[in-house]
Amino acid sequence: MLKNFLQSRLEDWKRLEELTARASKYRLTNLTSEEVQEFGRLYRRTAADLAIAREEVRDRRLVNYLNHLVGRAHGAIYRSESSGFGVFVTFFRYELPAVFRKTFAYTLTAFLAFFFAAAFAFVASYFSDEFADRINAPLRAKIQAHQNWTESVNDANPVVTTLIQSNNIRVTFFAFASGALLGVGTLLIMFQNGLLLGMVMGQCLKYSFAKVPIFVCAHGVIELTAIFIAGGAGFLIGKALLIPGDLRRIDALVANGGLAIKLILGCIPMLIIAGIIEGFLSPAHVSAWYKYSVAIASAIAMTAYFLKPDMRKNEEAKV
Repeated sequence: MLKNFLQSRLEDWKRLEELTARASKYRLTNLTSEEVQEFGRLYRRTAADLAIAREEVRDRRLVNYLNHLVGRAHGAIYRSESSGFGVFVTFFRYELPAVFRKTFAYTLTAFLAFFFAAAFAFVASYFSDEFADRINAPLRAKIQAHQNWTESVNDANPVVTTLIQSNNIRVTFFAFASGALLGVGTLLIMFQNGLLLGMVMGQCLKYSFAKVPIFVCAHGVIELTAIFIAGGAGFLIGKALLIPGDLRRIDALVANGGLAIKLILGCIPMLIIAGIIEGFLSPAHVSAWYKYSVAIASAIAMTAYFLKPDMRKNEEAKV
């Protein structure tokens, strides 16, 4: 049986040795796409051969050889996937969208909390200046007087302005960190910021002051999405602490915390992009339709990115 087994498999094992040696030295980038698929196929087949050798052939030298070969092949794959710039490419190309879809219910909860607070404040402030004053009286007064405070951004260096747009960064990370308060802190932050935005938009509509909504629209789509995602991350933490389910509370916190950290890491480039838009495009004296088009394009791009299928599954199916 050993002789037949060796004759039928030896050529594949030698080929896997060759590909493993190249992948170990230069990573998988040194292999063509066909060779990568062949490498994966041979790795799986050799791993199965190792199991057969252990259970049926039971030749110690063969088992040691296959065990070493499978270990080297696995190490080549791991080093290729977990080293260098490829880590970031893999995370943003595959992992972040997958985590977003997996945790979408929490992001949606954050969005709904923000939306209902904003909708309530919008209606209430439109009909009552007193209500608007309870949220932010100085801001309400500026809107009523048509005082465009966003012009101050144009008076500053755009690069410096981009760097000092700290409010949304603070809100984003507070929304996440406040999840440690059993999710209540995250909920309050969503409500507070929803009330503020709703009040501003309600007053702008009431007093026909369109400059502020036009200023916000270009960068606001990306910024608000990052805040909702961070809020979802906060709710993940709160859920692990409050309702751990069948897991121990510490285990639930580790599991949900890992997902939450990935979501927050994904928010960082979103906030950077939004900050650049806020510093350069939002205050620029260009057509409002140009800013609207950027807002629409941002929404379409993020929808396509977060909802795109995980192509790794298709690639694995071909191997």
